[in-house]
Amino acid sequence: MRWRDRKGSDNVEDRRDETGGGGRGGFRFPFPRGGGGGFPGGRLPIPMGRGGGMGIFGIIIVVGLMLLFGIDPRVILQGGSDGGTGIPLPRSEAPGRESPFPGLPTGGGQSASRPGEDELKQFVAVVLKTTEEVWQQQLPALGKTYQEPKLVLFREGVSSQCGQGIAQMGPFYCPLDGKLYIDLSFFDELKTRFRAPGDFAQAYVIAHEVGHHVQTLLGITEQVMRAKARGGERQGNAIQVRMELQADCLAGIWAHHAQKSLQVVDPGDIEEALGAAAAIGDDHIQRRTQGRVVPDAFTHGSSEQRVRWFKRGFQDGNFNSCNTFTGSEL
Repeated sequence: MRWRDRKGSDNVEDRRDETGGGGRGGFRFPFPRGGGGGFPGGRLPIPMGRGGGMGIFGIIIVVGLMLLFGIDPRVILQGGSDGGTGIPLPRSEAPGRESPFPGLPTGGGQSASRPGEDELKQFVAVVLKTTEEVWQQQLPALGKTYQEPKLVLFREGVSSQCGQGIAQMGPFYCPLDGKLYIDLSFFDELKTRFRAPGDFAQAYVIAHEVGHHVQTLLGITEQVMRAKARGGERQGNAIQVRMELQADCLAGIWAHHAQKSLQVVDPGDIEEALGAAAAIGDDHIQRRTQGRVVPDAFTHGSSEQRVRWFKRGFQDGNFNSCNTFTGSEL
């Protein structure tokens, strides 16, 4: 990726010198009114199922959001828990709790600076800047003004309005505060454990999480949360898969326009992104960790699906091509 000598974003919040923990602000309803731009009638064609209404400002909407992003609802009562993530990794046991992301630092105090992190911080800032430039151009066509998210760098643990985040969770986006959270050690895991090396593989991860921010700005996150709250676990997983695949497609849109207007894509970069998408598919991870594939338990999509939707976004560069919520086939 051609990122050197480019201006980085001012929206990187470096909290690596802080220990994870502490309190957080109160929960709030983060979505713009009248969301769902880019779809006919301003609404997603998601099967809502039968059931009663849901109070907008009630606690149920907070619980629904937390479940949507894989957050333990007990955070409300206990004052801390795992946050959501857009990048699924295998499960293992971490000290004191079950961790869905083994192999990453487990916490327990501040760490010395890791080699190469300063350059990686600069790289992350440049990638974030390219996402800002792309979505500032693309969102007005969907009737929205792009609100730039903050990207928080942390080490081992971090507080967010979605609860307590730990490095084992991998990168995640919190819709309650509109921020992306990344422990830079994840990129080592992507290269070594998942065998998806390359700077554009790392950029894809950031662009995927930014895709979740775009979904929130468009009101899609709110509508998905409502649909999940009215269905069972199986239906909820299926809707979540569609949301994650759309985030992959939005990452592809970013790559399309980043190349078209900024010329940042080197030969082989798209293959790096596709390799990362395949490496973190649900079927690939399930096969590695439990020896069998359980499609009903998918929450992010298969390797083939993730690759296909990223490619669709990259090839078309059009938001309308990323409607994963229609049709029976993904």
